[in-house]
Amino acid sequence: MKVLALSVSFLLSFPVAGSSQQASSSGANSTHAVTMLTQSVAGLTGNTTLTDVALSGTARRIAGSDDDSGTVTLKAVSNGSARLDFSLSSGPSAEISNLSSTPAGAWSGPDSISHAISYHNLLTEPAWFSPSIAIARRISSSNFIAAYIGHETLNGHAVEHVSLSQVASSPDPPGGPSFSHLTQVDFYLDSTTLLPAALSFNVHPDNNALLDIPVEIQFSDYRNVSGAQIPFHIQKFLNNSLLLDLQIQSAALNTGLAASSFLIQ
Repeated sequence: MKVLALSVSFLLSFPVAGSSQQASSSGANSTHAVTMLTQSVAGLTGNTTLTDVALSGTARRIAGSDDDSGTVTLKAVSNGSARLDFSLSSGPSAEISNLSSTPAGAWSGPDSISHAISYHNLLTEPAWFSPSIAIARRISSSNFIAAYIGHETLNGHAVEHVSLSQVASSPDPPGGPSFSHLTQVDFYLDSTTLLPAALSFNVHPDNNALLDIPVEIQFSDYRNVSGAQIPFHIQKFLNNSLLLDLQIQSAALNTGLAASSFLIQ
């Protein structure tokens, strides 16, 4: 299957697991959670403000019986807009998410045909490869609620589990998933450094926002780039199976990425 992970056919080719743990919806931030997230961003950025991130490196994508390898370029800006461009043995593919106003997104495969990304799949974290942007844009907004879930172990390492979800501006429609659930992203911070070891969220088939398919992003091999800590090894798991294995080779920060990079054609 030569398409990006967010295509409907790709998502439905996997059995569906249960949803992730639901964050508290009390409407009040956990002071402990906010403090840890603030310290995490400070450690990630070196107390500087990141406006954009551009990463490039090698990529391996595993989709069923397909196992492709090649190169990838990843770009993101502080509002969460993101662009992923792959050049793999099966051909080029791309994914763009623009959060500058009303969220919009599109993906394309080797045939270069553009397909819209459903709105409910744009509500979690398009810039999942940049933990600094993922956390910073949430704690700087009054629309997100942070909950401390607890001290846990992840892949043999001690982590602090913090969950964030967005406050709905209007009542949730009857019979549908809550906005809080659709926007929930869970962060697992190393208990010693508070650098993110992983983040997780759910994606959904285009025509069924009630059906949760878990995604987990794992970060390792943090390196200092211009005073910031950047993970040079990033793995993306879909429904508990490895989908992407990215080895970053170069990283550039605050280069002034053009807004046109994230336009949806």
